Parts: sequence; structure tokens; C-alpha cells
Amino acid sequence: MDVLLKIHSGTRWVVAGVIVLALIKLLSTWLRRSEFGGGDRGLLSAAVGLIDLQVLIGIVLAIGLGGFPRPRMEHVVTMILAAVAAHSTARFKRADSTTRARNSFLLLLVAAVLIAVGVIRLRGGWMF
Repeated sequence: MDVLLKIHSGTRWVVAGVIVLALIKLLSTWLRRSEFGGGDRGLLSAAVGLIDLQVLIGIVLAIGLGGFPRPRMEHVVTMILAAVAAHSTARFKRADSTTRARNSFLLLLVAAVLIAVGVIRLRGGWMF
């Protein structure tokens, strides 16, 4: 479990970086009223996929470590909600480019805020 915990803990920075890049790209597409293209799709898919991977590893860790103290349970629930928000971007696949970029940006921003709150709920927050 220690190795899995280190992977889960270490990859959070990769997830955070990809989310930030995706948010910047989506905001640019939205504000410039550009076409929602491959870069937008790729970064959004990478962000959602990495969030999914982190949630999966987190669920395995939560079950494997046993016991569910309140902060850990709040962390798990908050992260699942973040994944739901990130996946909700798929609702706008058929929308025009500006609407899709705007809604994807806002939903990914909600996911990012939930992730930050979920990490802070754990003892040590971003530092461990």
C-alpha cells in the first residue's frame, strides 16, 4: 500500500498541472470564440482521465488502508464529486464551440475547486 500511496500522492502535481493547462486552453477558446479543437479535447480528456485514475487509486487505498476516519471519508466523497463534475463536460459534446468551451471550463473549474477542498480535508493538505 505504501507504493500506491506514494504514486497517488506524487501524481497529484501532474493532475493539477494538466487541469491548469486545460483551464487556460478552454478559457482562451471561450474568450476568443475559437473552434473547440483537438488541443481542447486532448487536454480536457487528459484532465478527466487523470482525475479518474486518482479516484480509482484513492478508492483502492481507502479500502486497503481500512477504517474510514471522517477526514478520509470526506476526501473520498469530495473527490468522487470532482470526478462527476469533470465528466459532466461530456454533456456539451454537441454544443457550439463557444458554449462547449465555456461550460467545460466552468465544470472543470468546479472540479478543481472540489479537488483543492478534498486535499485540504486530509491532514497535511498539499504538503504530504
